[in-house]
Amino acid sequence: MGCMDGKTGLVVGVANDRSYAWFIAQSIIREGGTCLFTHLPGEKMERRVRKAIDSLGIQDPWLRPMDASTDESMDELFDQLSSEHERLDYLVHSIAFADREWLKEGNFTPTPREVFKQAMDISAWTYAGMAHRASPMMADGGGMVSMSYYGAEKAVPGYNVMGVAKAALEATTRYLAMELGEKNIRVNSISGGPIRTMSSMAVGGFSQILDWVEQKSPLRRNVTGDDVGDTAAWLCSPRASGITGQTIYVDCGYSSMGL
Repeated sequence: MGCMDGKTGLVVGVANDRSYAWFIAQSIIREGGTCLFTHLPGEKMERRVRKAIDSLGIQDPWLRPMDASTDESMDELFDQLSSEHERLDYLVHSIAFADREWLKEGNFTPTPREVFKQAMDISAWTYAGMAHRASPMMADGGGMVSMSYYGAEKAVPGYNVMGVAKAALEATTRYLAMELGEKNIRVNSISGGPIRTMSSMAVGGFSQILDWVEQKSPLRRNVTGDDVGDTAAWLCSPRASGITGQTIYVDCGYSSMGL
């Protein structure tokens, strides 16, 4: 028996088979869970996400478009979800965005207002927006998890406005946990170590970050997608029944080091 047997939930953020969301889905499926998916609107994005999902061995996946930057698109997605499924047991939020022009070392101070607002909207507010729409389908409780990074707590060169947005995401996690706890819905975040994804490669100096973590983390390696995927599956499962409002570090211990 797996810890997600009989559980059905929504996974938002699969871009390809290197995405954290892909590894999370892989772990949930291995533990017996059923994953429903979204993709950014457009045939090209659907093809890319469908290809990644195919590699998980899912036949005829539930895959629908959603543009998280608009309420109308989010409403449409969750209306479809509720009309086709009786309940949700978990929600995985693994999306973030900031204009890569402003993810360069030494380029935080002049960040334009609109770039700042967009990063906060997509990277942080959408967790609250999805939680608000998903929670009515969680009549029996459930688990929600989002993806953060150590740049929310400490200044990381080049991470810039995304670090501010991730700090807001972690605060959002705590407030959601406080309000949804009475419904037995647990809300957590994972602060995952850096891996090579489409979004992470936009951060200036990312290769140096990988090298530094490998040298300085207690495990002397960088985190893998499986490390994070397994933790997320556990947090979404009943085995983590007493954990909510937390940011769980899955970073080979790097965040525990002083230097």
